[in-house]
Amino acid sequence: MIIDFHTHIFPEKLVDRAMQVLIKNGGNIVPQAKATQSGLLGYMDTHNIDRSVVLNIATNAKQQTNVNNFAAEINSERIIAFGSVYPKAENAIDELYRIKELGLKGIKLHPDYQEFYVDDPAMAKIYETAVALGLIVVFHSGVDVEYYEPVHCTPKRLADALEAFKGGTVVAAHFGGYLQLYEVEEHLVGKSVYFDTSFSYSRVPRLHAKKIILNHGADKILFGSDMPWSGTHLEKLFIESMDLDPADFDAIMYKNAARLLNLHIN
Repeated sequence: MIIDFHTHIFPEKLVDRAMQVLIKNGGNIVPQAKATQSGLLGYMDTHNIDRSVVLNIATNAKQQTNVNNFAAEINSERIIAFGSVYPKAENAIDELYRIKELGLKGIKLHPDYQEFYVDDPAMAKIYETAVALGLIVVFHSGVDVEYYEPVHCTPKRLADALEAFKGGTVVAAHFGGYLQLYEVEEHLVGKSVYFDTSFSYSRVPRLHAKKIILNHGADKILFGSDMPWSGTHLEKLFIESMDLDPADFDAIMYKNAARLLNLHIN
């Protein structure tokens, strides 16, 4: 079984324009499939992927409502959609409550796109509310390929922010910090935070990734791809290359995600 904890899609009416911008800003990155609901489901069928978590991002205050309505629209047994809030929006807290009412299980925050530092004390109310509502909080962590400096969610900053969550579920994408794995080892390994494995195939040294998994604990690692920017089937090959213990491999590929998402899987 495969649960991909990190994918992205867009509404049909927006996908072409959004992809053009993201492809160029990502250095003419080549997408693995059309970033729509039908495109993702077709890819999942082809590559025997059971479920995908779609991480939506509100990049401005006006987008919040539409982004979360879209998430609720696509949310299904196979596509588990997360919502988002724009932290500087006046109604960000109210929107967290609406996300919960919509039946969504988590939110994605992207500190670079949304222009906030992850350890800003002003974020505490959002974090505390998300935890109180039982929402999983996923952060883009580390460098983003569309940006460089400043990095708004470094492993050190995220480690400093964890206290505000007080036992809530936090996921740091890209092995805890894209292009900042030594800082991940210094500041996040062993802490109460999950890492997803997204966007690592051909980009992250295999042995470094394996070292992080073993030291952090396979029970806190979630398989992810960053589809359409990296293929789920390719990221699976990367995890397979590490020759992990079969129990650890299964935990990473689906069991940890199923537990967090409260999925009843035989």
